[in-house]
Amino acid sequence: MITQVGHDPLDIALAVCAMWLVLAAASLALSHRPRALRALFVGGAAGSFLFAAAGLLALFAPATHTTLPLGLPQLAFHLRLDALAAVFAILFGFTALAISLYTAGYLRHEQTARIARMAGQYHLLLAAIGLVLLADDAYVFLIAWETMAWSSYLLIISDDHMVLARRAGLLYLITEHMGAIALMLAFGILQAGTHAGLAGYAFGVMRETTLPPALASVVFALGLFGFGAKAGFLPLHAWLPEAHPVAPSPVSALLSGVLLKLGIYGILLFTLELLHAPLWWWGVLMLVLGLVTALFGAIYSAAQNDMKRLLSYSSIENIGLILAGIGLTVLFQAYHMAALATLALMATLYQTLNHAVFKSLLFLGTGSVLHATGERNLGKLGGLIHRMPWVAALLLIGSFAAAGVPPFNGFVSEWLLLQSFLGATSFPQPYLNMAVPLGAAAVVLVAGLAAYVMVKFYGITFLGQPREAALKNAHDAGFGERIALLLLAGGCLFLGLFPAWTVDLFRPAAAQLIDPGAARDTLEGHVLFCRLHAATHADYGPLIVLGALALVSAALVLILRRLAPAPLRRVAPWNGGHDTRTARMQDTAEGFGQPIRQVFAPFFRMQIQRPAPAETAPVYASRVEDPLWYALYLPITRSVCRMSEWVALLRRRRIAIYLLYAFVTLIILLVLAP
Repeated sequence: MITQVGHDPLDIALAVCAMWLVLAAASLALSHRPRALRALFVGGAAGSFLFAAAGLLALFAPATHTTLPLGLPQLAFHLRLDALAAVFAILFGFTALAISLYTAGYLRHEQTARIARMAGQYHLLLAAIGLVLLADDAYVFLIAWETMAWSSYLLIISDDHMVLARRAGLLYLITEHMGAIALMLAFGILQAGTHAGLAGYAFGVMRETTLPPALASVVFALGLFGFGAKAGFLPLHAWLPEAHPVAPSPVSALLSGVLLKLGIYGILLFTLELLHAPLWWWGVLMLVLGLVTALFGAIYSAAQNDMKRLLSYSSIENIGLILAGIGLTVLFQAYHMAALATLALMATLYQTLNHAVFKSLLFLGTGSVLHATGERNLGKLGGLIHRMPWVAALLLIGSFAAAGVPPFNGFVSEWLLLQSFLGATSFPQPYLNMAVPLGAAAVVLVAGLAAYVMVKFYGITFLGQPREAALKNAHDAGFGERIALLLLAGGCLFLGLFPAWTVDLFRPAAAQLIDPGAARDTLEGHVLFCRLHAATHADYGPLIVLGALALVSAALVLILRRLAPAPLRRVAPWNGGHDTRTARMQDTAEGFGQPIRQVFAPFFRMQIQRPAPAETAPVYASRVEDPLWYALYLPITRSVCRMSEWVALLRRRRIAIYLLYAFVTLIILLVLAP
């Protein structure tokens, strides 16, 4: 028997998940037809559009839920589409729409067997992500979570002939399973606290149960660790810069744009809904951890020379800002400051949506550069604006958005987050009133470093002269890739120019998690400006800013034209009669990042290669490494290897030894038995 209440948006979402599973199965039947396989991605894009539409419908309707007679006895599948899930469904659907269209063109020169394999894994991953957002009990959630982990692992190791790909995939899988174990423990404690038996595994029962503070803190810590393994904040970030460089670019876009956000979704679900009585120190912990993660990601991003590693550390930076926003939300909520909690939550959701859009754009554009040049090392690129004008123009929009330049979307969410910090001046504890606004300075520093990173990323890649002769043969993105990049670039512009309309999407989620009245009154939106009624009562009008920039630019052009001598003529630079400009005269990627490496040298682990004194062709090189890898991950790895060696001593491959083990175990159990 199926129980349904208000089923329209949920039915659409469920039908799309079923369609993705059918497309995954169809990839097996079409394994020798490359065009049909690429058409599957177009079908996946259509499903993504419908999934986003279902999320949009759910925002303006009551939460819908259903129970399916699947699973185990007394463990049916509970599914629900509420306002919080709807926001992430829109994020997921729109991002996956663009990525699916891009992938259909990106794989046109790949081998048929690889296209078939990726099509099956890709659409299985989409279905798993959809079910994570629809899950309304721990059983469905964990099944979908594990399916998502395995399918994304298979996509990361698509190039399994590469040792680095297999190594990165293994690191990702281990991290994900450690997080999954923590989530299983957290859900187990929540279910036991409901005292409802097997019925307690449903989120609806958990929402109505209040745990003691100590037990709730244990659940919070387990949830933060489990979802942090997916989100990638410190110290659970190590898989990100390893997986992104080896994964196909569409997979990197999906990892950064969507999968990281599911960790954010899980943290919001746990702290503000299932536990629904957050303690103030939870917020402080996430706030500090988020700001440290953001600074770490920004600094390490500035020191990278690999395009995809640079973008992966940039994702860590943005995840840190999002986690800091959640921490601020929890802190305000713990002290019943509903207006400020709503403002911080809206800033967090805005930053989450913005990052999904502009980072997917940057990763896909990087994929086009890699596809056209075979290079992702910034030191071997340059001058691509003349050979890839479409990609260069659209990635310029993404770079402005990631740098937080107004009136693009990255600025709006950072401005809202900054206003949330500045409004934190009425806590009961004086030290919080002094310390929390200091987070605004950290946000400004992170924003400045992010702008520095984007100048390096775009300038080294697209401006100047080609640093390698082979770049002269680079070609622009194909038609399908351009459509996908245009969609994401249009998203950056829309989210930046119309923040009032975007904020309206977050009001139902804020009403669900914080307070309906505060969600309605905290922000006032019009087409021309967005006005805050909490915090600093600030206004921001992106269309006005855009108009002012256009007028100032036009005025400067006119003034310069009037002041310039007439007639104008173009001549080559004078250099003794010769034009000797070469690519070697341009700033290199390492040279551009040198100030950051010098200022923040104590935070880096650097390996520098210097030439010998008598070397005729000197080579200078430096490598920036993560000190946490050596301080945390390598000791754990060595400990596990030593334990494995000890356990291996028990394997003597003799039946008499194994019988002895069983006999000794039986004796111990008999002695210890009551």
